[in-house]
Amino acid sequence: MDGLTLFIQQIINGLRVGSVYALIALGYTMVYGIIRLINFAHGDFIMVGAYALFFTVPLMIAAGMPAWMAVFVAIIVCAITGVLVEKLAYRPVRAKGTNMSALITAIAMSLFLENLAQTLFGASPKQVKTIFDLPMIFGFSGNTFLTIAIGVVVMVGHSLFVKYTKAGQAMRAVSEDKSASKLMGINVNGIIALTFAIGSGLAAIASLMYVAQYNQVTNMMGSMLGLKAFVAAVLGGIGIIPGAMLGGLVIGIVESLSKAYIAPLTGGLITSAFSDAIVFSILIVVLLVKPAGIMGKNIGEKV
Repeated sequence: MDGLTLFIQQIINGLRVGSVYALIALGYTMVYGIIRLINFAHGDFIMVGAYALFFTVPLMIAAGMPAWMAVFVAIIVCAITGVLVEKLAYRPVRAKGTNMSALITAIAMSLFLENLAQTLFGASPKQVKTIFDLPMIFGFSGNTFLTIAIGVVVMVGHSLFVKYTKAGQAMRAVSEDKSASKLMGINVNGIIALTFAIGSGLAAIASLMYVAQYNQVTNMMGSMLGLKAFVAAVLGGIGIIPGAMLGGLVIGIVESLSKAYIAPLTGGLITSAFSDAIVFSILIVVLLVKPAGIMGKNIGEKV
């Protein structure tokens, strides 16, 4: 494989992985934009969606339906999970607690979901039946191009939804000023619940994209995925939807390129696993230059 072909392959792989990170990062940035909460349980919604796919894909195949239709079940399951987490865990803390207690609650919910999954399904990896089996396109996996296409369509659709629909405009209003939104007749708690439902649904789509590529589910799969997506959201500008998309794609490309080039250049002294450290290092460098992220705006605090 010549150098140019390798480079193009890694860019495409980076876009595939970055599309998954971008969808997860959208969930982070939506919730943060509405209630200023880092929902560390969001990565585990991917795990919930993946287990939903694990159980429903065989049912779809047995019924003679396309395996990918199981994603609709996963979206419903994740949306319900997200709304329940918001209503039962975050809303009481938001009403009576502090930002620190809300953050601790988010971490606790993440650990709860991971351990609940381990209790119910065990810690060993589960193999998911093949969801897509597309032929090679220009020497690359058809599944890779489909993953990128799904990511682009969902991200564009989400942006149009937030910008042009009544519900999306209500989300933007609540994000700007909750008190004024109440005076305008907006059901703030309802909008927050809708935000969690949509963000969790995006996580379900991300789980489809991930499982279609790797065919494996574990109770801890959302931990690193969620952490990298959080890095992507902060890198792009937390609370900014285009920033989450950009951050996810950047993280995916950097991770792919570093795995392909860093280890060979060092003669194996640095393994491909070191790519995670490179990703986090880039975040530190960017935040030193632009503390609000690539697309964020620094707003001076009034005193």
